Amino acid sequence: MRLVGALRRLGRVRLTGRGVGACLIGVALVLAGLLLSLPDLVATGAAALLAVTLAWLVTGLQRLDEGRGALVVHRQVVPSPVVRDARTDVHLAVSAATPTGAAYERLARLRLSEQAAHELAGHEGIRARVHARAERIDVRYSLMPSRRGRWPLGPLLTSRTDVFGLVRATQPLGGTTGVAVWPRTVELTMRTRARGDVDRASAGGSLQSSDDAVLREYVPGDDPRRVHWASAARRGQLLVRSDESAGVRPVSVLLDRGLLPHQQDGAAAFSRPAAVSDGEWAVDLIASAATSFLDAGHPSRILTTSAAPAVEGVRFVPTRSARHMLLDACVDLHGHRGPAEAAHAAGTTARALRLARRSSELLVAVLGPQAPDTRRELAALGADGSCWALLVAPRGKGFRHDVDDTAAELTAAGWHVARCEAGTDIERAWALLSEGTA
Repeated sequence: MRLVGALRRLGRVRLTGRGVGACLIGVALVLAGLLLSLPDLVATGAAALLAVTLAWLVTGLQRLDEGRGALVVHRQVVPSPVVRDARTDVHLAVSAATPTGAAYERLARLRLSEQAAHELAGHEGIRARVHARAERIDVRYSLMPSRRGRWPLGPLLTSRTDVFGLVRATQPLGGTTGVAVWPRTVELTMRTRARGDVDRASAGGSLQSSDDAVLREYVPGDDPRRVHWASAARRGQLLVRSDESAGVRPVSVLLDRGLLPHQQDGAAAFSRPAAVSDGEWAVDLIASAATSFLDAGHPSRILTTSAAPAVEGVRFVPTRSARHMLLDACVDLHGHRGPAEAAHAAGTTARALRLARRSSELLVAVLGPQAPDTRRELAALGADGSCWALLVAPRGKGFRHDVDDTAAELTAAGWHVARCEAGTDIERAWALLSEGTA
């Protein structure tokens, strides 16, 4: 492996203009010396060629992160995780591992180029501000992520010349920083015209509860003062009192991953930019709804359609201090492999929800048009009247009939249904659902 790495480094070395000139002069002197039988001229030309060869070998084999002149890279992203379409600042520092003359000499001849995924750099790319000192190079720049997900930042790409300026070597330095990009969220008003307990729940009101000191598992971010130590000692796990939200309905927000761009051959092969934009909008919508319910006092969670759903394993986020758990759940969401898989996943998830839902649980689903079999599975969830569905009509023609049929069947089964088109303003889409207008 070390030999392969050395060969790769040598392959990145290129002659500078001065190096090319030295090679040409060296060859000319050697030929002239041979023709004229002048050994000194041959030696001079050979010395020029040897100097270029040695510079190529030394520069190529030398690693910037090893030896007396080793350099280190520190990269800081603030804030982290990043929010889609929001500015984030990056501070990059290249400094000497130990303060030696060799390290300072390397820094003086170093040129830097940061590598970033296109989804992080955005359309404008990276515009950096560089401040160089003898012992350190500081680079500051901003990112405007255009896509949710996990994207690589780095490694740093360096370019340097030898002491005589004969060759230039390009070499990566430091590691790669993974940047998680959250969806963009909008604060939504939690009010509704839905009937009965759903109305009070969505407004943040508490239902009657026979037990004002409900215990639940500890979640990072909970106030340590709320730990119930006696129960924790008996059960062998940390439990906290959740009496402040006793009786408030938990909320599950379900996303139909059929609304996201389909994957092909295991890689994200997106056919249209509009499909990517609509998928990001759908994730922004469910993230906004889940966090807004949580801010209103409702334990919330985000579910997605899956061919192998694990509904019972997805815990409710109980407090606002742990809202990052909801956003983290949105980072890696992607589409199914095709319409057939999307339909199968929606039906399977509906069956799993029917078995695992709590009696007091409110279900808010963001769905695309569904096939007849899937509509029947989803309709069976609406018997208790605590299911809401926002039906999203994909762009283009040919979907209206499926959307109308899905809306009619869900409404007949007791769902509270509203419709909108993909890309609708999120606050407007939520108003259609919460105010009861279809």
